[in-house]
Amino acid sequence: MLSKPFLTTQEIAELLKVREQTVRSWIHLQELRAVKLGREFRVAVKDLEAFVNERATREPSGRDETGSGAESH
Repeated sequence: MLSKPFLTTQEIAELLKVREQTVRSWIHLQELRAVKLGREFRVAVKDLEAFVNERATREPSGRDETGSGAESH
């Protein structure tokens, strides 16, 4: 099992340098996938990574626009 598979809204806010209310808003708008446990939400690390990657301004380094993995210079 992963050492830390879920993050709290407070942990995400600290990581992304945003307010906790912003994280809750993303969850309520269904932009960020979360699991409700009791009265609190938890977000899987993989879902947070997907959320951040969807908002990236470009492909990860090492990939060109065709997705072939070749770097363009």
